[in-house]
Amino acid sequence: MLPKVIAVIVLAALIWAFPPTHAYAIPFFIIALAAVFVIEGVRVVPQQSAWVVERWGRYHATLEPGLNIIVPFIDRVAYRHSLKEVPMDVPEQVCITRDNTQLGVDGILYFQVTDPRLASYGTSDYIAAITQLSQTTLRSEIGKMELDRTLESRDEINKQIVAALDEAGRSWGVKVLRYEIKNLTPPDAILRAMQAQITAEREKRAVIATSEGEKQKEINLAEGSKQSDILQSEGEKQAAINKAQGEATAIRLVAEATAAGIQMVAEAIGKDGGMSAANLKVAELYIGAFGNLAKTNNTLIIPSNVSDVAGLVASAMSVLDRTRQPRADATR
Repeated sequence: MLPKVIAVIVLAALIWAFPPTHAYAIPFFIIALAAVFVIEGVRVVPQQSAWVVERWGRYHATLEPGLNIIVPFIDRVAYRHSLKEVPMDVPEQVCITRDNTQLGVDGILYFQVTDPRLASYGTSDYIAAITQLSQTTLRSEIGKMELDRTLESRDEINKQIVAALDEAGRSWGVKVLRYEIKNLTPPDAILRAMQAQITAEREKRAVIATSEGEKQKEINLAEGSKQSDILQSEGEKQAAINKAQGEATAIRLVAEATAAGIQMVAEAIGKDGGMSAANLKVAELYIGAFGNLAKTNNTLIIPSNVSDVAGLVASAMSVLDRTRQPRADATR
């Protein structure tokens, strides 16, 4: 404001110095000085911003978004803060893990001013403060872990850093919303060793998978052969059973037919004229059998009483009589 007042005084003096405008010097001075006071006394604060006003060098008030009035020469806007969430890159640093492995780590920090007064007077530079504290906390947390766990525990490290920064940021009027690790870079030798380990692990898994496949293949083949043998033996067993049952049935049927035939013959012999018919049939069979025997054998068999056919028939019928006699006795 002081440069504006000096400029008004200089212009008023120049107007006073020229006689034609001598009468306008005092009104110009009053109007210009009032305009300066109005301009300097009115402050328009943007949305999501907060301005800290000092009066006589001491904290006086925090101007909210919108139109605000201050007293010129007495009040001044000392600090301007944005209340928006601010992302900030944390420079890369070298951290040492618990197993003495160096890691290059960088990240990004998200914070927000929540108390403009503490942000103005709690620390000389809250951005530098939270940056340094985040790096210190990061080195501390990584130093508690081994390399493998460090690579797997990004979320845990982020939470620990946010907790430490949030606790310290309360006295600075700053709230740390989150911290994200962007890159974890081991040395080249470690990267090559990790790549070799990954390759070996994959080859191991491939060999195991192949052996498991071969094992399962052999098991499946054995199971298939076993099932095939079982089914074949069951089929042979059933076939044998069916054959035996068929043969038994055939024998039974033949026996039943033979028994029925014999019974019918016996009944026929017992009737009138049956014996004569039987004698005639036996004679025919006897003569036919004798004739066939003479044709199929090199040795010719001639009965001693070949001229007496009746004697031959009588000999055959004696067999029937002996067979009939027990039957007649059984009937009586």
